[in-house]
Amino acid sequence: MDLSDAVIVNSSRLKSVVWNDFDRVKKGDTCVAVCRHCKKRLSGSSTSGTSHLRNHLIRCQRRSNHGIAQYITVREKKKEGILAHANFNVDQEQRKDEMLNLVNVKFEQDPMKDETVNTGNNNFDQRRSRRDLARMIILHGYPLAMAEHFWFRVFVKNLQPLFEFVTLDIVEADCRDIYVEERQKVSEVLDKLPGKISLSADLWATYANAECLCLTAHYIDESWQLKKKILNFVMVDHSHTEDMLSEVIMSCLMDWDIDRKLFSMTFDSSSTNDNIVFRIRDRLSQNRFLYCNGQFFDVRCAANVINLMVQDALEALCEVTHKIQESIQFFKSTEAMQAKFNEVAQEVGVQSKRPLCLDHSSQWNSTYVMLEVALEYREAFSLLQENDTVYTMCPSDIEWERVTLVTSCLKLFVEVANEFTKSKSSTANIYFPELCNIHLQLIEWCTNSDACISSLASKMKSKFEEYWDRCGSGLAVAAMLDPRYKMKLVEYYYPLIYGSSASERIDDVFHCVKELYNEHSICSPLASIDQGLAWQVGGGARCSPASRDRLMGFDKFLHDTSQSEGTKSDLDKYLEEPLFPRSVDFNILNWWKVHTPRYPILSMMARNVLATPMSKLASEFAFSTERRMLDRDWSSLNPETVQALMCSQDWIRSQIES
Repeated sequence: MDLSDAVIVNSSRLKSVVWNDFDRVKKGDTCVAVCRHCKKRLSGSSTSGTSHLRNHLIRCQRRSNHGIAQYITVREKKKEGILAHANFNVDQEQRKDEMLNLVNVKFEQDPMKDETVNTGNNNFDQRRSRRDLARMIILHGYPLAMAEHFWFRVFVKNLQPLFEFVTLDIVEADCRDIYVEERQKVSEVLDKLPGKISLSADLWATYANAECLCLTAHYIDESWQLKKKILNFVMVDHSHTEDMLSEVIMSCLMDWDIDRKLFSMTFDSSSTNDNIVFRIRDRLSQNRFLYCNGQFFDVRCAANVINLMVQDALEALCEVTHKIQESIQFFKSTEAMQAKFNEVAQEVGVQSKRPLCLDHSSQWNSTYVMLEVALEYREAFSLLQENDTVYTMCPSDIEWERVTLVTSCLKLFVEVANEFTKSKSSTANIYFPELCNIHLQLIEWCTNSDACISSLASKMKSKFEEYWDRCGSGLAVAAMLDPRYKMKLVEYYYPLIYGSSASERIDDVFHCVKELYNEHSICSPLASIDQGLAWQVGGGARCSPASRDRLMGFDKFLHDTSQSEGTKSDLDKYLEEPLFPRSVDFNILNWWKVHTPRYPILSMMARNVLATPMSKLASEFAFSTERRMLDRDWSSLNPETVQALMCSQDWIRSQIES
């Protein structure tokens, strides 16, 4: 509308405060309200009311936010809609772990000028808000499409009307940008590490009929804190051969430039992984990147080995387990039956306060609990079968005895698995005594007079010994680096396990310790320059292949002559000194941090060995019989976006936790 000849109407009837910011212009019979700030024209008719004018002033980007409360209606100010924080009694201890400490969250402080809107005392930053939305989606695993959900948009619009909504594609692009930025930070951390890096590899299932290879780095940082970060989350299909998978892993290592800094890799036990490990170790050994020619490189997940043995135990007990499951369902079928069972239990003197329970098929520890409780009601099962002709599923006495033995076996496995996962930062030294106890129990079970039990024990022992032959030395070396035990723990357990051949086995462990120590000594940055030892800057890197080939004999000569001259090494001093007292709150990483000046070379070795992930299962998956599954929404995204989301989620989460 052309307002060149229009006139401004000054009327005493315009009582609303909105007219302080609008001019009412009349041309002919038409009235228009013109915003004095942005010059936008809206209806100024007396029949139109002023609500639309109030809404415009709240959203007007050229108007200061000062005094905006006067335009908010009384309905919007109702006390019922305001949270009175004083009326809440919050258990601070309970919520401490659930709340995000916003003080530690670093927001971007360089907003783009053309996207910043001044709203009084605050600056609304469209770009920063978009990034916050992307970080929220990443951290909490929300679907990217939530940015386009109707009620999410309603919520945001009511919260901040100035926010301009973005499409799914823009959210995806923002998530990738965050991944690139966070990846650079992780790369800088890995580049400056004082020690080596160990990797663990997991295969996740997806809803897209594919698999994802998850590579996680484990290391001890300069503050002697055990850290882990997901480095890659690569989509692979079932057609990938062992050659292709090993190439994928090598590409990831070189992409992060950590192939020279690798100490070990942890896989599940399988023949497929055997071949993958062999190919990767062969490649790295050719370049002399691995200590002791890769002797400590191949590590298998201890929790996975336990799970394999558990499956053998449950398979051997499947028939009687089925009987117990059917019995429990029968007892709980009606209230009358439940009352009758309780009466019988009381009659036979059952003292248990725990009710019968069914197991969950995907959690093997729940089967252990079901069997353990059922054993407490064993007499009630038997008496009920005698008195009730309908109930015929009671296990026999022999079956109950087998349940007793297998349950004791499962109890040990549950206790060990809990020990492995009780801390988010379990160092490699904790595994040796726990696995030695399993080894001893398997030896004992193999001598059981029940052929079924002895056969089961032999089957489990075969799986365990295959693992032990591969990882036993590494476990023993890690235990030796615990100042509470040193070599004494090996000297205690090996005679129990190996009998007359124990001394040879102990000597083998000590030889491994010395060989690993000597290689750390040769490549230590603390070695004298006058000795001609090559050292690559970067804290803990190995000497270059060429220099090692030239001076290897000289290094050995120096080591031998220094020993003959009576100079004690870090290792000698460490082993000769008394054991550190055992205590519940002992922190091995703090101990090595404090004693690094006294044992500079041995502490380098401890940093690398103790960071080895002897078990790679988190506590929530320690008892799972199912593979880890990628979220359904994220499974539908392209592989590059999936990797960006999974890695960024892990990195952001670790920032918040630390």
